[in-house]
Amino acid sequence: MAPAWDSLGSEYELSSSVVVGDVDCTVEQALCGDHGIRGYPTIKYFTAETGKEGADYQGGRSFEDLNKFVKDTLEVKCDPNDPVGCDERELGYIEKQKTKSAEDIAAQITRLEGMMGSSMKPELKKWVVQRLNILKGLSAPAGGKEEL
Repeated sequence: MAPAWDSLGSEYELSSSVVVGDVDCTVEQALCGDHGIRGYPTIKYFTAETGKEGADYQGGRSFEDLNKFVKDTLEVKCDPNDPVGCDERELGYIEKQKTKSAEDIAAQITRLEGMMGSSMKPELKKWVVQRLNILKGLSAPAGGKEEL
């Protein structure tokens, strides 16, 4: 699996929305324990939907399987600063939010983050995540990445 994982890391090394990393649980035992790692190798992914706990990846271990999962599930396709991958709904939302003050955008981020813990239909949750990504893109310094 290591060659597929290394290839995945190379594929996304310049991505603004995907970070591929690894942890040696024989060294970082506390970190691995905090995230419920009990067997090796374990693949976890982290999104706004999974929160800080993350979720276990259950798919195939080939580069093709991993890459498909990243493209379909993890990669942020709509960047408000380069809206090539944005759909009509997202473009409309970007235009509406561009006129807002930094305080208004921050308030929207707080509101939407608060909604993430609520029970909602998958399509609504996806739209909440899309809006959060757009707002965070609009509030981030140009060319900057948000650090965890």
